[in-house]
Amino acid sequence: MTNQNNTTDKNVNLLDTVRRLHFVGIGGSGMCPMAEILHHKDYIITGSDINESDTLARIRSYGIPVHMGHRAENIGDAEVVVYTAAAKQDNPELVAARAKGIPTLERSVMLGLLTKKFANPIAVSGTHGKTTTTGMLTQILIEAGRDPSAVIGGKLPFINGNGRVGKSADIVCEACEYVDTFLQLHPAISIITNIDADHLDYFGTLDNIVKSFHQFCLQTSKRIIVNADNANAMRAVEGITNAEIVTFGRTDKSDYYVTELNEEDTVCEDFTVMYKGERVCRVSLRVPGEHNMMNALAAAAAAHGMGVDGEHIKKALEDFSGVHRRFEILGKFEGVTVADDFAHHPTELSAVLPLPCAWATMRFGRYSSRTLIPALQCCWMILQRRFPSPSML
Repeated sequence: MTNQNNTTDKNVNLLDTVRRLHFVGIGGSGMCPMAEILHHKDYIITGSDINESDTLARIRSYGIPVHMGHRAENIGDAEVVVYTAAAKQDNPELVAARAKGIPTLERSVMLGLLTKKFANPIAVSGTHGKTTTTGMLTQILIEAGRDPSAVIGGKLPFINGNGRVGKSADIVCEACEYVDTFLQLHPAISIITNIDADHLDYFGTLDNIVKSFHQFCLQTSKRIIVNADNANAMRAVEGITNAEIVTFGRTDKSDYYVTELNEEDTVCEDFTVMYKGERVCRVSLRVPGEHNMMNALAAAAAAHGMGVDGEHIKKALEDFSGVHRRFEILGKFEGVTVADDFAHHPTELSAVLPLPCAWATMRFGRYSSRTLIPALQCCWMILQRRFPSPSML
């Protein structure tokens, strides 16, 4: 299944012919980093949003004008209007742009155009682990002195934001498969963390998801780093000859693999990264869960393939403290430790829910099932309607 609204090809030279861009929903996690990067590339940027936020404060700190609320006059003399996927087509700024004949581009289309301005775009895809892996790889490249730009789907504490403006040819970006938005990208290097049944409201079947990832691989020019332990991911790279296939996994059947796992009952993994029988580095993660070991292995494989040495990979991964809303410890209230996690897919919940139990056991030497209270944000109102009494939950 492919996105019928794919407009990257016909707009391939658009950023070479315009200088003034207006962003509708400029404070969004996918919008703010692009606005920052374009601003630092000497484009004239304006924006609008409906809520004040830290990202808007950051945008304003660069001198970028931001209008609160959406009005037709906000677009000014923009030559292109970029809009967040959350914007409705009757948004007055989009209506005004169309009336003036100004091109309107959805966020993912602009990301595709932006990454084409870099010689070495690196796209991190997969059903689970995209944001964490993108954050890990960004941190490795920064600490290795490669000075990348980055567009990340969550706030990375190391850079105090979800985007970064670098001066090198590298840009690391999160590549989301939903409604085939990642098919706007043509990366030099791609990572596929895994492929699972998700977004079936759009794709319909798992086979369609695999087909879209296969197309994403066909659009990658240099190297594809794929999880050999995930059968669906390996299906996606079948028949691919346009790029080098590099695998990562738990066993030495993969190009990059882990050995010497810590046998002790710990929340965070200690392991050695290997490449075709050669030791790359020994890593002790600060972020919990085996799934984060695999995210780290994917990031290490990408960085190592780009020429980053083991010591820089080790230091960056051991410094990595996570990204916003990925088992993020928010604090304590009346003796209760509160953690926030974006997990919403059954596979993600299966990986995340055991973590508080292991964390409590490590810290206190005991764990009682009565102390774990998972609050599922997106389902809470439905649960309340179906189970009106707390004793029924």
